[in-house]
Amino acid sequence: MKLEVRNLTKNFGEKEVLKGISFTAEAGSATGLLGRNGAGKTTAIRMIMGVFGGGGEILADGAPIRRDKINIGYLPEERGLYPKKPIAEQMVYFACLRGMKTRDAKAAVKKWLARLEMEEYADKKLDTLSKGNQQKIQLATALLTDPELIILDEPFSGLDPVNAMLLKDVVTEQINIGKTVLFSSHQMNYVEEFCRTIAILNQGKIVLNGNLSEIKRGYDRRKILLRTQNAEAMAAALQNLPDGIAAHIDTAPNLVTVQLQKAEDKKALAAFLGTCSADFDSMAVYEPSLNDIFVEYTED
Repeated sequence: MKLEVRNLTKNFGEKEVLKGISFTAEAGSATGLLGRNGAGKTTAIRMIMGVFGGGGEILADGAPIRRDKINIGYLPEERGLYPKKPIAEQMVYFACLRGMKTRDAKAAVKKWLARLEMEEYADKKLDTLSKGNQQKIQLATALLTDPELIILDEPFSGLDPVNAMLLKDVVTEQINIGKTVLFSSHQMNYVEEFCRTIAILNQGKIVLNGNLSEIKRGYDRRKILLRTQNAEAMAAALQNLPDGIAAHIDTAPNLVTVQLQKAEDKKALAAFLGTCSADFDSMAVYEPSLNDIFVEYTED
């Protein structure tokens, strides 16, 4: 399913929260909807789900979205389950609310509790679990009905590294089988792992939107990173660069940064490194992290 958000607007009283935002999320990939606190991410998600009305269009495969026809799985940032109710019982209840037959709902609950290594907690009350295990139950509940569109709002909140890896595997599986995933998080390392495209919100507007790899490649390609066990020896060798290659050189532990004046000098630099006596482990063009990009586009 292809989700298209076009010129979405939303006001709360006199406050204009969304100012005509547009982005697309494709089947078989994840799109990161990013922004600082209060940027409008949750409002946009709630409009996609039909919780809020507003201006603009929300399309599924080119037609106005029919939420009674399209299965949406939603993991909210705040807990959305009942803390005092047995886990499996309320999961079956939520699945039935979304149209599943009881028998199918029970089978789905069993499957997802097993997949997330939570079978032993089926009859426990939710508030007896750790925050991380509650998050796993929340994800399992979102996926019970095999949704076409999966919306994940801070899915890694409260997870230790082992459970984060398990959750990453589950989300990757959903992407690989063709689901449309909309991913909102402040943990940029996870966004970089999953998301092919990003849309960054700032003060109710989209300030950056597109393929993440292409966005990174659009940055200055003149900065070269050399990983080495002897940065001082490498920096000394670089003082003998051939005529015509102008560069500024900085060193850090196990790293030499070469700032070329011309991007096309990369090949000449590589040729020089192949002949010089100083050893190095890798050479790479510097690309900003998503965290760097996010800060650049959302700083006041």
